Amino acid sequence: MSLPEIVSREEWRAAREELLAREKEATRARDALNAERRRLPMVEVDREYVFEGGDGEASLLDLFEGRDQLVVYHFMFAPEWEAGCRSCSAFLDQIGHLAHLKARGTSFAAVSRAPYTKILPFKARMGWTVPWYSSCLCDFNRDFDVTQEHEGELVERPGLSCFLRDRDRVFHTYSTYERGLDGLGSTTSLLDLTALGRQEEWEEPKGRASALGAPAGSARIRYHDEYED
Repeated sequence: MSLPEIVSREEWRAAREELLAREKEATRARDALNAERRRLPMVEVDREYVFEGGDGEASLLDLFEGRDQLVVYHFMFAPEWEAGCRSCSAFLDQIGHLAHLKARGTSFAAVSRAPYTKILPFKARMGWTVPWYSSCLCDFNRDFDVTQEHEGELVERPGLSCFLRDRDRVFHTYSTYERGLDGLGSTTSLLDLTALGRQEEWEEPKGRASALGAPAGSARIRYHDEYED
């Protein structure tokens, strides 16, 4: 095994400060990239999708649960499989309390092509409480490029898509796939992919922090058992 070099505390501190400067540069670059992502145009979703969930059939608008934003994790689970993808399962394992996303007007849901009768027992086995829907009744997976045809066979790939709601109109704002999922899972990392972001005053472009008619995002943070919703 190749291990780090052993040095004195002073040498380590000097090396750490040099790396810290580069880390801060990366943070500023990430902030700028997130701002560019929020400036992306959006496209209206004009197709009617029908999902299967715990309460029966649902539309894409229903997945918002009345909030302004929706983050969908495209969970790889084909109809013929008996269990969900292991890597996708590891991703859902790291999703924490959704209360912190909901406090910023953002809902989260997993969507798979497997029928809900297969999703439900696997979800129970994993002990997850996140909303999870089946898209077996519609072309949602194909339309958002997570189910593709390759050499005559349907192939699944993981992905994540973000949506914004304006009353009853739904807009697709962003999608990322495969390696684009690296480093995601925390509340802030998911919000950074959305059109409204973390809803902080320092974020660009200006005006998104007050879009929901509420205080800046960090001012809404509570212990997860203190939220009214």
